Amino acid sequence: MNDNIKINFSLKGYTSILIGAYFFISNHFIKTILDSTIIEESPLAKTSPESIKTIVISILFLVFLLSSFTLFFFGKRNAKKLQHQLWNAKTKAAFKKYILGIIIISTILIILMNLGFINYLTSTFLVLYGVFLFLFKNKESKDLLVLASLCVLLGVLCFLIPSYWSSAISIIAIVHVTYGFIAK
Repeated sequence: MNDNIKINFSLKGYTSILIGAYFFISNHFIKTILDSTIIEESPLAKTSPESIKTIVISILFLVFLLSSFTLFFFGKRNAKKLQHQLWNAKTKAAFKKYILGIIIISTILIILMNLGFINYLTSTFLVLYGVFLFLFKNKESKDLLVLASLCVLLGVLCFLIPSYWSSAISIIAIVHVTYGFIAK
């Protein structure tokens, strides 16, 4: 095994496509659940708000887990194919930044949720996710800067129009998939 000097975990190719698919599918489920709570004939209309909140948080946690596993398994497969060590110094540093970023984003979103700023969760997430992607861009992947900028732009738009949250997440999902096809 060679000790490579690059980060094994990247959003290129199938990784980005799958993460975009996770965003899109989870967005659809969450939007359907929230819309169903408004319709009186729906079984979810009788469900308590705490149960709905638990379901939505569970879906988001599942997206986080699936995205993390996707990054790991495709990184592991790529490192094995190139006969490189998976956990080199740069990969370990990137993993620490990833965990720290997830903790910061989750903490801020939980604080906002507990303070009752539900309308600003998606916009805050998109801005923080854009910053998170920007911090992970490297000199070779300038295309990731476009994805990060679009996240921030859509996040600002969601601050101005809170009801635009579902469309913004769908756009980010589509951009992830497109980025996956472009940056193979």
